[in-house]
Amino acid sequence: MKTRYSQISLEERLKIERWRHVKVSIDEIAAKLGRHRSTIFRELKRNHFQDISMPKVVGYFAMAANLATQSRRSKKRKLIKHPALQQDVVNWIKNDGWTPEQIAGHLKLIQASVRVCQETIYRFVYSKEGMKDDLWWYLPEHRKKRQPRRARKRMPPKIRPENNILFRPDIITNRKQFGHWEGDLMLFQQKFGQGNVTSLVERFSRFTVLLKNSNKKTKNVMDCLIDVMSTLPFMARRSVTFDRGSEFMGWPHLEAEVGAQVWFCDPSAPWQKGTVENTNRRARRWLPRELNPKTLTDHELQIIFDRLNATPRKCLGWKTPAQVFRENILEEAA
Repeated sequence: MKTRYSQISLEERLKIERWRHVKVSIDEIAAKLGRHRSTIFRELKRNHFQDISMPKVVGYFAMAANLATQSRRSKKRKLIKHPALQQDVVNWIKNDGWTPEQIAGHLKLIQASVRVCQETIYRFVYSKEGMKDDLWWYLPEHRKKRQPRRARKRMPPKIRPENNILFRPDIITNRKQFGHWEGDLMLFQQKFGQGNVTSLVERFSRFTVLLKNSNKKTKNVMDCLIDVMSTLPFMARRSVTFDRGSEFMGWPHLEAEVGAQVWFCDPSAPWQKGTVENTNRRARRWLPRELNPKTLTDHELQIIFDRLNATPRKCLGWKTPAQVFRENILEEAA
């Protein structure tokens, strides 16, 4: 069996047609093509040909199956489904000399109702429709054939292995020490743009701070965190744990400015920073995804996290996060 899935080719479809004509079983066809039997079964079912104008012509035909597949795939592509957007993209490439990245960025900036990412635009440029207009010629590199991703230079990892949460001391994991935080981003519906709220929660006291951001760029997010955490005494800002979102890739600046050790969860494992995830769920009561973050003022945001910090918590012996945070600040300062 193949270890990586690839679309069934026309050559394979021709073989399937011949073998089905002589009643070769699906299992045997799959074995001969090195495919899973479900792939062959799905191919036969989806591309079964039947036309009321030709009632005697029924069954699986390679050319008809190939055309049907191409038609389905083209309909799913966003730039085929939205011809007006397609024309705008073509004009920006041919007339203005914009790159796919610049087009995608512009669509985000103007908050277009229908957007495409740069990868979608590149795929369109090198598709059958894009090749008709020779869109590749208007790109900076003028490549007629797209360079495979695996051939591109890999960027060095932005997170050092020693920053993995696996190496975080047990005194932090077990909440035995004050001053260790978790950070996350609360996102809203895409139509509102990139506005978001950064949530910052101290693990020992569950004390919460919510910060409003105009976008998800790492510099903007890190600057907000630096402004808040730098006002705390050193023993109250020992470390911060993030997930691996791109908005936290400016972490070296946070370490340099604040002096806090930064830890990162494993990929696709946000549950490893469960304190801030739980706090986000609580905050969603007042910050639903349907809310436009642009309408949210700093004062309204402060009212929300003051309310969270003034709520008694069972895990704190029914004290409030604000009480526990204040007690630890005074105790460390004494």
